[in-house]
Amino acid sequence: MKIAFGCDPNAKEFKLQLMEYVKGLGHETGDFGSDDPIYANTAIEVAKAVAAKEYDRGIVVCGTGIGVSIAANKVKGAYAACIHDVYQAQRAELSNHANVITMGSQVIGIQLAKELVKEYLSVEWDPNCRSVDKVQRIIDFENEQQ
Repeated sequence: MKIAFGCDPNAKEFKLQLMEYVKGLGHETGDFGSDDPIYANTAIEVAKAVAAKEYDRGIVVCGTGIGVSIAANKVKGAYAACIHDVYQAQRAELSNHANVITMGSQVIGIQLAKELVKEYLSVEWDPNCRSVDKVQRIIDFENEQQ
């Protein structure tokens, strides 16, 4: 898979460690930066690239993971989940078809973050799962807003 990464300046080292880890899992990575103190800008750029299918998934980090999640979710076709445990990492894709995950570098440690990324990247959306109608409603609502 091709994974887009971005973060705010406070999470730069955290992001770089995650990128190396993801490369070690056999994935290709793209770095959308870490210098912009307005974390929304980086989150939006990652989300746009994922929504455009230039990347398969995105991972964005800030202090809590919340702000970048809100920003990424403003991009049509981007579905970001803020995660902090293994079950959420799995269900982000399995139940919600999230193409972006966000995490807080000041909330979770790097070892847990690596485990969450591994779990998120190890699962695939099942188009026959019981969540299809729920996810489709989100997509339908998004399309109604234009």
